[in-house]
Amino acid sequence: MNEFAGKAFVLRVDEMAAQAEQSTLSSDLAFLAEHRVRPIVVAPSAAVARVLVRTINRTGNSAVGLEGADAAMLPRRGGGLGNIQPGILEALMANGYIPVVQPTSFAPFGEDVELQADDVAAAIGAATDAIRAIFFNVVGGVIDPKTAALIDELTAAEALEISADPSLPEDLRGAIRAAALGVRAGVGAAQIVDGRVAHASIVEFLTSKHLGTQVTGTILP
Repeated sequence: MNEFAGKAFVLRVDEMAAQAEQSTLSSDLAFLAEHRVRPIVVAPSAAVARVLVRTINRTGNSAVGLEGADAAMLPRRGGGLGNIQPGILEALMANGYIPVVQPTSFAPFGEDVELQADDVAAAIGAATDAIRAIFFNVVGGVIDPKTAALIDELTAAEALEISADPSLPEDLRGAIRAAALGVRAGVGAAQIVDGRVAHASIVEFLTSKHLGTQVTGTILP
């Protein structure tokens, strides 16, 4: 746990995990906070972000909902996302709060737009030097088409190549691509896991192993 203490830990939640009746997400986040890990939750939509804030605060009083306009955190550039302004995230984490981010951009001279949550999670992970970025996906990882077995680990380059495969579900391709780009931008490692599995976000802390598929690699300049 010492290597994770004081580090940001990005968790991209999907709707299935957020709505699961037996979800351990709140207790997992509490576990991380107790061990001085600094979780940041990225929700798939504004509605889910609000639900997550309420759910976490029923037991912990620590979740703070954020949108892209808050402290200009997620500035819009062109049709996508500009450079993350992580100041509000750092301030909240330093004071023991858990940011819950809805994927909307801030447009100073136009309308805010919805962003891909996977892209937001990868960008926030890079901007906060996160030690991990975990992407919840119902598939639970990347399946080897030749063996039908779960691939345990990929390099960022391998993940990017796989993410271009049109036969894969679009949401899984997005998660794989974001995981790879996050790692290339400085995230310690990224994992694609089934968030419905009990304690999916902290298995690595409890067993020294990880669920799903992990993406690692060398940081590119």
